[in-house]
Amino acid sequence: MIEVVQSGLFTTVQDKGRWGYQAYGMPVAGAMDRYAHRAANILLGNDPDEAALEMTLMGGTYRFRDAAWVAVCGADMQGTLDGAPIQNWSSLFVPAGGELSFQYAAAGCRAYLAVQGGFDVPLVLGSRSTYTRGGIGGVEGRALKSGDVLKHGPAGAGRVSARTLPADLVPLYGGEVVLRVLLGPQDDFFTQAGLDTLFGGRYVISDEADRMGYRLEGAKIEHGKKPDIVSDALCQGAIQVPGHGMPIVMMADRQTTGGYAKIGAVIGPDLSLLAQAKPGDAVRFALCTEAEAVAALREEQARYAKMAKLVAAERQPVGNTRAYRLTINGAAYNVTVEEME
Repeated sequence: MIEVVQSGLFTTVQDKGRWGYQAYGMPVAGAMDRYAHRAANILLGNDPDEAALEMTLMGGTYRFRDAAWVAVCGADMQGTLDGAPIQNWSSLFVPAGGELSFQYAAAGCRAYLAVQGGFDVPLVLGSRSTYTRGGIGGVEGRALKSGDVLKHGPAGAGRVSARTLPADLVPLYGGEVVLRVLLGPQDDFFTQAGLDTLFGGRYVISDEADRMGYRLEGAKIEHGKKPDIVSDALCQGAIQVPGHGMPIVMMADRQTTGGYAKIGAVIGPDLSLLAQAKPGDAVRFALCTEAEAVAALREEQARYAKMAKLVAAERQPVGNTRAYRLTINGAAYNVTVEEME
């Protein structure tokens, strides 16, 4: 079990999200940065969609009553184990009584702490994700607080070791974020000048940026028709543009429907970069074709496959064998043991 000594600024339990219930008015929730979340689980040999802790801007402090393997990915929150610095985008062993602590995010916005076996909180509509506005999932439907005690599931059969992802699998945070966009479904509600503004302008993330959506500030996007529509479904990444002309990018805790015209949608692989951006960071939009969006998704999936392959390779025999002759209760046995990496 893991005791929450300090909860951090806003820490919740998140998995892949509560998919399949938007038609009934239930938001999806789930990890804001799916790439970092899945990477942490893959490092441990967990199911990639297993529940982990999502820490926002400032992490917490956690005391481990039992020994466990953990992984930390995402924002660099200057983590320490019993006061000694730990490596981000890595897995590590925490002994019984050990204390993991995280500070302010030096780079990025959200860090993910996964534990071998996943965090054992009740399933709600097939997900352990916390949706705080609805008060469901996670720990009593809320952010963690000091004194909470978290259970984790049983360790899997796979061997875990201290691992660090190679640099080519680790995204860089900071600087201007470029988000690729597929147009629609209401791009015809905007003038050509409005479209040119979106793709030619530079926007800044406002202070109103949370798990529900990121409000951006910059040049006004011109509507050709009224900004309001009959409410329809909202996908993750949808870019709503209300009458004031400032875009809003919908994120994990978005409502299921919306009544503002949507000029386009940020593609899934790029939403992880936006989730790691802070208020004040700059954002630009780039027009994307459907083929380019599919290629970006395939590239993301190839990265997960490479991570899994690297982890699996550590469990393979290195080719060396040792032969032993054992005698048990007077009977002799020949045993061959393959050495593992």
